Amino acid sequence: MSSPATPTPTASTVIQRPPVYLLSGLGILCTLVTVVFARLAYGLVLPAMREDLGLSYAQAANLGTVTAMGYLSLLLYAGVFAGRFGGKRAIMIGLGLAASGFLLLSQVSAYSWLLLAMVLLGFGTAFAFTPLISLLGSWYPDRRGTVIGFANSGVGLGILISGALVPALTDAAGPTAWRLVWGIFFISAVVTLLLIAALLREPPRHSEAVSVRHGLASVYRNRHVMVIGAVYGIVGATYIVQTLFMYSFALESGVNAIIAGRLVAVMGLLSVFAGPAWGWAADRIGHANALLICMLLSCIATILPVLQAGTAMFILHYVLMGASVSGLFTSILAASTSTVKPQHAAMAVSFVTVFFALGQLLGPAAAGLLIDWQQDFRLTFSLSSLLLIIGAILGRYSRKFVTR
Repeated sequence: MSSPATPTPTASTVIQRPPVYLLSGLGILCTLVTVVFARLAYGLVLPAMREDLGLSYAQAANLGTVTAMGYLSLLLYAGVFAGRFGGKRAIMIGLGLAASGFLLLSQVSAYSWLLLAMVLLGFGTAFAFTPLISLLGSWYPDRRGTVIGFANSGVGLGILISGALVPALTDAAGPTAWRLVWGIFFISAVVTLLLIAALLREPPRHSEAVSVRHGLASVYRNRHVMVIGAVYGIVGATYIVQTLFMYSFALESGVNAIIAGRLVAVMGLLSVFAGPAWGWAADRIGHANALLICMLLSCIATILPVLQAGTAMFILHYVLMGASVSGLFTSILAASTSTVKPQHAAMAVSFVTVFFALGQLLGPAAAGLLIDWQQDFRLTFSLSSLLLIIGAILGRYSRKFVTR
């Protein structure tokens, strides 16, 4: 299938697009390595790592914080870099940074080196993930929701893999098994980097030069992008709070620990399939409409345990979250590029992701204070539900800026 004509004069040459399955597969691998292994898996590796190295909880928390700060600090620059020099080059740099961080973590013990390694993981995620999303959308603008949805399914797949791999290794291989985990992550990053180098192709370049100043100005002056950024900030705050505290809420409410753990796994499994499904739906009903539906489902899921903290409500919570949260990410990322020029897509994705990263930084701090104050989770998740309602209203408002 040939690529659709672009609005630039040089796009008259017919260029064969890569198959959807190839781009989707590469997107899944890249997301698995740079989002799950580099960001989300740290919590699973931490107990064995902290015990073996004698880290305090404050030191362990600081390692997670510097990763988030590294991610946030390079988000906008990664989008600018991808716009000027190409998404493939940015993704390869990101994978290289992540691989360096994994290798360091598998070898070093000094706290200063651990901090450097975790910063590199944050840098790697920033440089790889947002350029990946814009590159996928550039190749298939008419099916951007579908290809981005497949890429996001790598998060659910990665949670399943790391959830099975990390505890099994740390239980079976002794106190230093956590180094083996980081070593496996290093190998996965190198393999993914080689596959990206060999198989991923850049979309056609546009004749209009990418100006950093004009590109960023066009993004932050775009009211649709600003609205989507605000929605993504709400998703970042509420999703990380749900990830950190809903499991504890379930345990304190009397849910059996084994059942609660299985519910988390069910959420990850559902999200593997929900991402592509919502991407397909968003391409047909509109990204803004899909975003509105997913936001409402997430709101319902969050408020259910507050209304009645029983096992049945927690089951419904995790099922609804697994069915909707991937749709949130997919719809937001697809919508963020729908009203900007193709050469500014990477900047738009990076810009809205800054809001998401800020939400992830602020959400846990505020939630922790509320939980300590109330000695209860209900107020925190009630406020999360309220934020999601605001997000749904903003999602509905975003429909006025698009044609469908």
